[in-house]
Amino acid sequence: MEAADFYTAVFPDSQITHTSTIRDTPSGDCDIVHFTLWNKEFIAINAGPLFRFNPSMSFIVNYDPLFFKGKPEEQEAAARESLEKAWQRLMDGGKALMPMGEYSFSRQYGWVQDQYGLSWQLMLTEPTGDPRPAILPSLMFTGKTLGRAEEAIHFYTAVFKVSKPGTLARYPEGMDPDKAGTIMFADFKLEDTWLAVMDSAHQHGFEFNESVSLMVTCDDQAEIDYYWNRLSAIPEAEQCGWLKDKFGFSWQITSTVLEKLMKEGTPDQVDRITKAFLRMKK
Repeated sequence: MEAADFYTAVFPDSQITHTSTIRDTPSGDCDIVHFTLWNKEFIAINAGPLFRFNPSMSFIVNYDPLFFKGKPEEQEAAARESLEKAWQRLMDGGKALMPMGEYSFSRQYGWVQDQYGLSWQLMLTEPTGDPRPAILPSLMFTGKTLGRAEEAIHFYTAVFKVSKPGTLARYPEGMDPDKAGTIMFADFKLEDTWLAVMDSAHQHGFEFNESVSLMVTCDDQAEIDYYWNRLSAIPEAEQCGWLKDKFGFSWQITSTVLEKLMKEGTPDQVDRITKAFLRMKK
């Protein structure tokens, strides 16, 4: 709850929408907080110290001047001011992974790991570019998955029935240790969600883990089976609707019915539902 309160104070158009507790899990009683950041939905689970955030999964935050009111010069000034305020808040107790400054791809950009360990890439966006949402999940392929970002794009866009490619930029020659031709940055859309990917050959010492996952909400059992069968690649990682794909990235395959019951059910109903799904994999 503390983290959700913090994030909703950092970003515009943000609010906590629902809170609940599930009891007697392997991690004890777990608080679940639903909230939106700049109109993007998030769920936070207080689930113990088994997995810690790392920068293999971060969130790009686009400060597009068109999101702000006023004349063009006023819009850019407001975007820069909002970005700078968010940077200062996230840097409080956090650390800069790439310092705030001007880069070839953005006139104002910084990558920060906040006090909770979650990573954010804050970027002043060119309003003349293709429109993107304010917040995009971003996956870094490094270590054992290095060089597989392009494969991931093809895989995910084939799995999801509604998808489309976006921007793609490759590393040029001379950017060692990154290999020319691998993905420096790319984004693509799955259903109504934009995602970004990149390769990084630097020795980061981290990889994907269960601390951050993406959720797929399904309308019926056939849809659950479809996504589960195509995404799950590590049987021993399957538990309570969670799975890992062939890149080691985590997904939650859930249902509209389950989400409704968990939000609207009585405490006794939620406890009985929790006991049931804790015994399940899919």
